[in-house]
Amino acid sequence: MEVKRRTARTLVAKLSSVSERTRTEALSELRLISKHDPESRPLIAEAGAVPYLSETLYSSSPTVQENAAATLLNLSITSRASLMSTRGLLDALSHVLSNSASPAAVQSSAATLHSLLIADESYRPIIGSKRDILYSLLSIITTANAPPRSIKDALKALFGIALYPLNRASLVGLGAVPALVSLIVRDARTGIVEDATAVLAQIAGCEESEEAMRKAGGVRVLGDLLDEGTGASGRIRENAVAALLNLARCGGERGRKEVKEMGMKIKDCIADVAENGSAKGKSKAMELLKLVVDGNENGQEVRDFSRFNDYNDFMNHSI
Repeated sequence: MEVKRRTARTLVAKLSSVSERTRTEALSELRLISKHDPESRPLIAEAGAVPYLSETLYSSSPTVQENAAATLLNLSITSRASLMSTRGLLDALSHVLSNSASPAAVQSSAATLHSLLIADESYRPIIGSKRDILYSLLSIITTANAPPRSIKDALKALFGIALYPLNRASLVGLGAVPALVSLIVRDARTGIVEDATAVLAQIAGCEESEEAMRKAGGVRVLGDLLDEGTGASGRIRENAVAALLNLARCGGERGRKEVKEMGMKIKDCIADVAENGSAKGKSKAMELLKLVVDGNENGQEVRDFSRFNDYNDFMNHSI
């Protein structure tokens, strides 16, 4: 371990060299070591690499940016506190997201944000307060020729941001709902649609999403996804159920009415998720069915459904 510690210190010291070649070679080696040797990751962070790596993200060289971003992503696995305590790191990541000519650097930067957001809830309001990061991530998913990997990494970061309830209104204000709905409609790749619907389901859990969903035709798109004829995956259909349920819970009367009207049209599709989905998917589909079949316009249930154990039991007693 001591040898690894000395190696880390030596390489990090070279990042401040006046020789560009020395800096570039040290950076490449740190990227490889942090990728293949998990034990070295905290040692590299402890040696003070993160501030240098953060500054290097502003390099005009796409290759240098790529190596710095990839190294930060590797370090985020074990040394998240070191990253978040480095002044200017989030601004540097935002710079790459919006300005880098290297798709790989963009992907690593978005993935680093996701790593931070998923690991520690306390980071979510901090990252969510950086509107330039939110804007950059949304710009990635709305760019027609963006690489699929860039879109997926941006969606994963957006999902982590949306997990914090107070971030959802900010995302709505920056146009997240039409951006996500448009992506779902135009992109046939299952993995991307799965991630996009997962983000949309989270964002639907705020009052501000109701009007944005109406303007973007979100309820209709979600209803279409639940139709078995579209060939949507199970995860997509469960995300659609979650989005409709969150919209009904958090929106106003108009939003709940729109969800109920759509729900009546696709009741059998929701029922299929309630019967054949995952445990979480079944639970949410059951709740949505309760709202559609027996909820009043204020989203309140007028009967006690706690005694029903599954979809068949519920349907046998509710119709």
